[in-house]
Amino acid sequence: MNNPKYKIQKTELLSDNWYILNKVTVDYQKKDDTWDTQEREVYDRGNGAAILLYNKLKGTVILTRQFRLPTYLNGNKSGLLIEVCAGLLDEDNPEACIIRETEEETGYRLRSVKKVFESYMSPGAVTEILHFFVGEYDSSMKVSSGGGLEHEHEEIDVIEIPFDQAYVMIESGEIKDAKTIMLLQYAKIHNLV
Repeated sequence: MNNPKYKIQKTELLSDNWYILNKVTVDYQKKDDTWDTQEREVYDRGNGAAILLYNKLKGTVILTRQFRLPTYLNGNKSGLLIEVCAGLLDEDNPEACIIRETEEETGYRLRSVKKVFESYMSPGAVTEILHFFVGEYDSSMKVSSGGGLEHEHEEIDVIEIPFDQAYVMIESGEIKDAKTIMLLQYAKIHNLV
């Protein structure tokens, strides 16, 4: 945050109930060299990681389904969302995080993962950077039923489906999650499955 064209004037804590919500006042220098001021609410929930598990031999992917309150509040009648496995870093490095989350959520213990890119997911209001991974799985890696952690109030269904079916679910609207769409498109472009 050393860009002289932006000067943070004030940061007000609005909430630290679950994550951090601040109201930030920033002065910024416009292209014509005049200065303007903006006030924005900024949500800091930490950074995260997401992974598409794929089995090239079987032509399948592992996805999850769970209740997501914000989607329910915004028109998702069931509140259930089909997604790739993902989680917050919780002070881990991205690779360690996604290996941990994969086992917790899906029951697969991966030997290796490949980072393919990273992205800001909602840069107008959220600070989060999401690290995207792919990882190949097979039945020998299944160590539990998955489903998430009870103390985190997770109740996650693990879904193994053909890749082609998952890709069609984007167009049908059954898959509406951005990180999942991005990773399925990555897999299609790079012929992973």
